[in-house]
Amino acid sequence: MKKTPIAALLILIHILPSPIFAQQKVPILIYHSIDKYNGLGSKELYVTPQNFEEQMRYLRDHGFTLFTFERWQDMNKVNKPIFITFDDGYKNNWNVIEIFQKLRNERFQPTATFFVISDFIGRSNRLSQSDLKRIAVEGMISIQSHTATHPDLTKVENYPYELKVSKDKIEQITNKPVVALAYPFGAVNKKVIEETKKYYSFGVTTIPEKFQKTGGKDELYLLPRIYIKYSTSLEEFAKIVEVE
Repeated sequence: MKKTPIAALLILIHILPSPIFAQQKVPILIYHSIDKYNGLGSKELYVTPQNFEEQMRYLRDHGFTLFTFERWQDMNKVNKPIFITFDDGYKNNWNVIEIFQKLRNERFQPTATFFVISDFIGRSNRLSQSDLKRIAVEGMISIQSHTATHPDLTKVENYPYELKVSKDKIEQITNKPVVALAYPFGAVNKKVIEETKKYYSFGVTTIPEKFQKTGGKDELYLLPRIYIKYSTSLEEFAKIVEVE
């Protein structure tokens, strides 16, 4: 029996992804230190607590919903999903939690991801094991892996140590699943993706664009992230997070 044009159209609608989700562009932001710049390291890797609070207030007041990677499958249920991530596990990331607690209300439940370097846990300027345990119990922050020693993964040989041992150590500390990896320096190739897939469900890069679902084979291991810097004004921040 011949299919009518309407029947064929209905089949296509059923099979193809939702146009809304297919067109959705999701910002994944990358921060490092939330603190006043102290003259050490790159100034652009700092964002002052005041600026960070203004940025998070903007998200709250403009209807954004903050996600972590454990809830990836839910982001097509809201109009303005966004991911807030922090690399390296600096001690000053406690400022993130304090600001979130200040801004949180019934409608706005802020959350973020800390990507920590497992061998650096407990260093003088990094979050300690007790810090991570407290943060995990509180439940506002997802703690994920930034490898064991922060190498360029395209140049290492001991992938199990960098990927599996770091994952296992963080999970032992937090009693929470580690499902996402942030590639140090954003360095990634086919071999790195192949090894990452053995232990993680997501891999995040430093490709400076919003995520848009394409159905590509490795798209969950090539997730883009956009830097928010010391010099990023609130107007620039708004342009970054809003859909074009």
